Amino acid sequence: MVVIRMARGGAKKSPFYNIVVTDSRKRRDSGYIERLGYYNPKARGQEVGLKLDTEKVDAWVAKGAQVSERVSNLVKQAKAADAA
Repeated sequence: MVVIRMARGGAKKSPFYNIVVTDSRKRRDSGYIERLGYYNPKARGQEVGLKLDTEKVDAWVAKGAQVSERVSNLVKQAKAADAA
């Protein structure tokens, strides 16, 4: 099954997450099919905290990909930011 989830990057105590499409059987940070954006929970000031291609997310969901719970919250947040 194909899932849309976060892959962790960054240094110790400084997380950075890539939002990726991957096979559910693969490990969290292993190879992926496509990168859809990123999430930086430590973003401050002018830094961009969330960048996500919502059109690609919708396309993958239409193909049958499952979205993780945390990523679905981020997608809603990204769509609200695009609408504003």
